[in-house]
Amino acid sequence: MFRRHHGLTQDVTQATDTGKAVRRLLTYFQPFRRQLAVVGILIVLSTLLQLAGPYLTGIAVDSFISPGERSAPAWLARLFEMLGTTATQTSGLTTLMILLLAIYLLDWVANAGQFYLMMTVGQRVLLTMRTHIFERIQELSLSFFDRHEAGDLMSRLVNDTGTINRVFSWGLTRMASLSLSLTGILITMLRLNWQLALASFTMLPVMVVATTFFSHRARTAFRRTRETIGDVSAELQENISAVREVQAFSRERETLADFEQVNAANRDANVQAQSILSAFSPTLDVLSTIALAIVVGFGGYLALTASQTTVTVGLIVSFLIYVRRFYQPIRGIATQWAHFQGAVAGAERIFELLDTEPEIVDAPDAEPMPPIKGRVTFDHVSFAYEDGEPVLQEIDLTAEPGEMIALVGPTGVGKTTMISLLSRMYDVDEGAIRIDGHDVRQVTRSSLRQQTGVVLQDTFLFSGTVRENVRYGRLDAADEEIVAAAKLANAHQFITRMPEGYETELGERGQNLSQGQRQLLSIARAILADPRLLILDEATSSVDTRTERLIQQALDELLKGRTSFVIAHRLSTIRNADQVVVLREGQIIERGTHDELLAAGNLYADLYNSQFRRE
Repeated sequence: MFRRHHGLTQDVTQATDTGKAVRRLLTYFQPFRRQLAVVGILIVLSTLLQLAGPYLTGIAVDSFISPGERSAPAWLARLFEMLGTTATQTSGLTTLMILLLAIYLLDWVANAGQFYLMMTVGQRVLLTMRTHIFERIQELSLSFFDRHEAGDLMSRLVNDTGTINRVFSWGLTRMASLSLSLTGILITMLRLNWQLALASFTMLPVMVVATTFFSHRARTAFRRTRETIGDVSAELQENISAVREVQAFSRERETLADFEQVNAANRDANVQAQSILSAFSPTLDVLSTIALAIVVGFGGYLALTASQTTVTVGLIVSFLIYVRRFYQPIRGIATQWAHFQGAVAGAERIFELLDTEPEIVDAPDAEPMPPIKGRVTFDHVSFAYEDGEPVLQEIDLTAEPGEMIALVGPTGVGKTTMISLLSRMYDVDEGAIRIDGHDVRQVTRSSLRQQTGVVLQDTFLFSGTVRENVRYGRLDAADEEIVAAAKLANAHQFITRMPEGYETELGERGQNLSQGQRQLLSIARAILADPRLLILDEATSSVDTRTERLIQQALDELLKGRTSFVIAHRLSTIRNADQVVVLREGQIIERGTHDELLAAGNLYADLYNSQFRRE
């Protein structure tokens, strides 16, 4: 069964600096300090309101439901004076119930405000983060994409940022609220009765140990889930892109088996992570229940043995509510911390990408490339993708303005590498490439590429209209210029036969067009860009003879007055080249015109004659 290697991922056991990752994530929230300040105020308000509920419940029990020797607090007596009523059991209980209702309504408003503000901030942070990631992906050199799968990069942009957003938009607020509530409950319990408070805390050390135990395992488990979902995305993206090949070779079952294997790894990782959480939550529930039992037993003992005014039924009721609310934040914080590990794991993958520096960058003193006249020089150029495996060796070549240079040779001899170096997709290891005397490493990449046109064998068209795809060559082009470029490229006739002409929507990669039609549109795009330096990579391959003639006519228009480098397997298309350069094993072994090389009777003549006999 065919297997694919999935991306370069981190070792799941690798130690990480969680604090550093969190601090870096928090920088994305700095522009929203005002909104976060309002959220902080709402958290404090909500916490105070939640603390008031059990306190008022205890007063209701002791003062009005089961009144004993303890009298109503002074603030409640003053409230009745202000209202001009007498504190009877009925009026007192009614007043307290109204206060409780108001408290719970205000608490709901405060929580709703928190949720709305944090969701708004979270979505804005998500937008910023995804923009930064996409911007970095656009900046990275081609060598980076040689080593990383598109699906894994998409997973970082979509899945990992989504996990971070869920945790840091609502989860972070939740943790802050729970922490503040925990602190408030702790202080309130100690103020009400320190003995019952200490009894309530007996299970706290055990909870800390349990939380540490489970969170350590959750970190590794959630990091693995982030990596395996990246593998799933990579597998999915690859197979969707290759669906024609899969169906053509009837490999649906094998492809499904591969996907099931990768998907199963993600399932197992998620099951492991959720199993940790599933074991964690019941453990905390049991410990908190034990703590409640301790409070009931010890509180009952104090009520029976101590003075009635010291420990009352209402106080015990308040403590029961406080204890449950005391351990709820602990459980909540522990659970959020486990999810937090997943967000940190996603952040590590994102920051790994953001910290990746492009290998091809502008020199500090780089200047814009002046308008290109077209003299190109390869001066003792050598290059290797991998150390010790040279692709080009000591390439010396000069193209004068307006010349057409044809690059010929068997597959894998370095033809495409030469044109990639010319447009500075990679940098030479030795030697230099100069255009009009300017080393391409000493000019800005944008100014170089804006004057360079490229027509590739594997034409890429974007989802959108025909007009938008042609206009991609020059975004400020008028509609008349687009039509003129299409006419020169012999594309206008088939475009006007389409259902909506230039407004016809193209599918992904232009799949609703033939290979030849896609090629003609790419030539129209290059004509519209009006480059001074032109690169053609197998522009007439994979098309029929009639379409090849149309493409060749379009190329003749495109090549006029431009320096061009043409890679062609159909040697009949380069008979008019000013220079034919023949490569073998990364070196130039022949050069000259078509007729000169045929007369020499060496490799080029053998290639041409063998192709001519086949045709």
